[in-house]
Amino acid sequence: MTNEFKKQGSCLCGAVKVSVKTKSNNVDACHCNMCRKWTGGPLFAIECGEDVNFESDENISVFNSSEWAERGFCSKCGTHLFYRLKEQNHYALPAGLLDDEESFTLEKQIFIDEKPSFYSLANKTKNMTGEEVFAEYSALLEG
Repeated sequence: MTNEFKKQGSCLCGAVKVSVKTKSNNVDACHCNMCRKWTGGPLFAIECGEDVNFESDENISVFNSSEWAERGFCSKCGTHLFYRLKEQNHYALPAGLLDDEESFTLEKQIFIDEKPSFYSLANKTKNMTGEEVFAEYSALLEG
């Protein structure tokens, strides 16, 4: 039997609400240049798969950040709402978007090779380079 964690949250102004089912309470930190440019620091994200429901779609703007992914944000307050793999309809949501952050555990840091030297996270985590991330996700997309 698979554990599912139901989470809810909203953007800063409350115009967009979200409900998700996740398979874990794990958070990953992405240090890639795009995520750092988008968020102003690492993106702390919860992997949500496809089971994501947004209310008030009319308040969501989408930016195609690459051929394979897009990023969504609230068109009223600018809150980052999601990173989504287009082909797989796979969502990663910023951890701060969801309520009950105290239940989260930082598990993995990705694109560790792009992390600038001015900060370091103290948590003991699995660390993956960009090459390792692309290899893992390529296998998932092919399989």
